[in-house]
Amino acid sequence: MIRAVVFDIGETLVRYNKPLNWSKLYRPALRKMADDCNIKFSENDYENAILVLKKYNTRINPREQEVSSDTIFNEIIEFTNQDISKIGEFKDSFYSFFRNDAVIFPEVEDTLRELNAKRIVVGTLTDVAYGMDNKYALKDIALIIKYIQYPYTSNDIGYRKPNAKGLQLIANQLELDTKNIIFVGDEMKDIQCAENAGAVSVLINRNNEKKNFGQDYEISNLYELLGIINTFEKF
Repeated sequence: MIRAVVFDIGETLVRYNKPLNWSKLYRPALRKMADDCNIKFSENDYENAILVLKKYNTRINPREQEVSSDTIFNEIIEFTNQDISKIGEFKDSFYSFFRNDAVIFPEVEDTLRELNAKRIVVGTLTDVAYGMDNKYALKDIALIIKYIQYPYTSNDIGYRKPNAKGLQLIANQLELDTKNIIFVGDEMKDIQCAENAGAVSVLINRNNEKKNFGQDYEISNLYELLGIINTFEKF
């Protein structure tokens, strides 16, 4: 029987309308940051900041251990000779550039409400971009967080998917075997994470592209998840 469902956030619960690889958006994001924080970036400053961001871009340089936003922005500040006291302002502006069009998918709230009604524990396990603090990452699900008992990100776990530690932590806290947990996500690393943990993997494929990641189940919207859970309840 399924006792818990854990969701990735980006493109699973929330649409961002941004590419998975942010590298082409670095300059406009940094330009906004400079304008918002009333600082002047030289061309050399932009180039140095972009080098730091590329270093921590997991689409370019995959890593398993998470890195904090302070580590990343301290490096940007060091390379651009800016005032360290502005680090909070820098992060506010930079992350808001990528979050400004975040929208929760229409079926999400009904699905989470139904899971709660079934007494199924709900969690999240999402990899943050560039060490994005939880106060930014979880703000995108503020309207539905009341349905989520374990709202975790890679900041909480210290590791990124496909590392299984996040799902194992949730299983341990619930005193469950991971085979009683479904993990829902839209990327290969989500499916691999579930597999590594021994959980049930569900790929959400909203655009119906062919994606053979070894998933146990595939759905096109979250309503279909309820049918999968009902199948488990028959046994």
